[in-house]
Order: sequence, then structure tokens, then C-alpha cells
Amino acid sequence: MSASTKLSTAVKALCYLSKAYPKPRSSTQISMKTGANASKLRQLLSLLGKQKIVTSIKGTTGGFLLNKDPEAIDLQEIYCAIEDRKAFHLDVSKSEVKRVSEMAEFDKYFLELFSEVQVSIEDKMRVITLQDVIDKVGIQSYFNQK
Repeated sequence: MSASTKLSTAVKALCYLSKAYPKPRSSTQISMKTGANASKLRQLLSLLGKQKIVTSIKGTTGGFLLNKDPEAIDLQEIYCAIEDRKAFHLDVSKSEVKRVSEMAEFDKYFLELFSEVQVSIEDKMRVITLQDVIDKVGIQSYFNQK
């Protein structure tokens, strides 16, 4: 699963858990609502659980439950919970062949450029909350309602 697919799948699952709150939902239920593979969802939700974004409840009536206010969860936090690499990764040649100086300069240029792009992506994702996504797509969240 690519990074962008993982992020969008995780966000869809979290939005659904916000809508279903306070009832836990199984990966099968989440899969039916989001269209994502239940096995992949379990992997993502397990990673989100390690970061205390969701809680896993055992048993026949168990499932996953949103653990944090959607307003307090930003896209960068979600991304870091499910990914072990940067959003924008550049793989430059590391061959043992003697590099042409000009090509090494290209690599250096792109590494610096993509490093700046990476910082911009991370900064942007830090200001977008799960609640922002919920509001934008018109989902009713029950997380903060009594």
C-alpha cells in the first residue's frame, strides 16, 4: 500500500470511527463503510493504536474506538503513526562507480530541494486536523456530543 493510500485509508477509518463514536467498530464494519481491505485496516489501526489515536477493545462486541478528539489529531500525526518513511522520498544513486561531478551536483540539488518540499508537506499536514477533514467532507462526528 503506498503512503498516500495508507494515509487516506487511515483518515477514512478515523472519520468513520468519529461518526460511530462511542460504539466500537470492527475492521469488517470499517471495511464495509470505507471500501478498504479489512486486513490492511487492522494493520493500520494497530499502528494508530500504538500512538493512542485509537483503542482496541477485545471481545465479541469489541472493535476499534477513536481515542482522541478529532480536533486534536492532525494529518502529520496520523502519517507518522502509519509510515516509517518521509512523505517525499528521493532515492539518489549510491553506486560505487566513480560519479561524474555534474551528476553528483544534480543529486545534491534534488536532495536539498526535496528536503525543503518535505518540510513544507509536514508543516501543511500539521495544520490540518481530522476535524477539518470531517467538516470538509460533511460527516457528522459524535465524538464530542453527549
